[in-house]
Amino acid sequence: MSTATIDLSDPSPSAEFAIVDTDRVSEIATRHQRVADFLRQEKYAALLIQEPSNFAWLTAGACNERGGSTGRTGSIFVTPDARVLVCSNADTAQFFETEVSNMGFQLKERPWFEPRNVMVADLCRGRRVASDSGFSGTTDVSPRLLEMRLPLSDFDTARLREAGKLLTHAIEATARGLTVGRTEAEIAGELSHRLFKHGLHPERLQVLADGRGRRFRRWTYDQSPVQRYCSISAVASFHGLMVGAARTVCWGTAPPDLLKAFESAVLISAAGIYFSQPDWELFEVWNRVHRLYEKTGAGSEWQLADQADIVEYEFGAIPVVPSSEYRLSAGTAVYWHPSVGPVQMGDTVLVTKRGTEILTTSAEWPVVPIAVKGSNVDVPAILVINS
Repeated sequence: MSTATIDLSDPSPSAEFAIVDTDRVSEIATRHQRVADFLRQEKYAALLIQEPSNFAWLTAGACNERGGSTGRTGSIFVTPDARVLVCSNADTAQFFETEVSNMGFQLKERPWFEPRNVMVADLCRGRRVASDSGFSGTTDVSPRLLEMRLPLSDFDTARLREAGKLLTHAIEATARGLTVGRTEAEIAGELSHRLFKHGLHPERLQVLADGRGRRFRRWTYDQSPVQRYCSISAVASFHGLMVGAARTVCWGTAPPDLLKAFESAVLISAAGIYFSQPDWELFEVWNRVHRLYEKTGAGSEWQLADQADIVEYEFGAIPVVPSSEYRLSAGTAVYWHPSVGPVQMGDTVLVTKRGTEILTTSAEWPVVPIAVKGSNVDVPAILVINS
């Protein structure tokens, strides 16, 4: 099968002045080189990439999902010397004009009515091929690809900082504009609108009204109206990179049970944030977090829901549990989201050589400064709206 030749030129005059993202081109070349080194070392002829996380990583931000999770639109067949995008004719223009324009990818396409898997299988046949899916007898090397994705590169961390600011603005703007009686679903819809508007794709939204989180830690939203307070939590992707944050808002005087839970939650959140230090294994961080649960009288709360996730091009690829031995390093991002009773906390931090950097913070939201080992960690407070 030969590579299809297609005219991808834009007939408009603006095409003559198309701007190429040279930083992204360089990043893709670096990632391709890492894959090429792996292929040569392990004596594979090629690597087949089909999973969205690895697709986004190798392309430095492109997407191969059709409107979310309704289907995959393309695969990448990588050899030491070439990277070939495999797709149907219905997707070619979008890929080569918006997703990987001038990024050094070749093309193999088939008509949309012919299965893409047949073309991919043809490419793999008779070769020793690695993959991220085990497709058609290929060797699944997903763990090795995760090692390539982490720690995040400087290119990734710059994007993640931008993502953190955009997500924080969207959540906080939604929270500040709330009025009593709006439903959880309406609030989730407004937040989604803000995220889409600024180039983020919502991956997980939670609006927990009036203590709902006390019973349902992984609640999303429904038609229930918010009467006194709520927590708004979101995980979103930006150029394939994941980021998460949560905020709590209350009308009038906060109920005593909310304040009591919040007093524990801010200390626990501050511990997770501060102790996410380079060269620490996750269980060491977890031990500090668990100690705060015990000290604040919320000892059993941690057993009700997950506490944190490593965030990168995939959400939750590395579990954060009491026995986690994964070693943090500069360039690792962690989304801490402990919960106590009705309170849902949430901030994404970046591990750096100097310590931790909170990516989801702003000067427009009240904070509670928590002293940890002589340093202050600013944790988002409850925003009180006087109605």
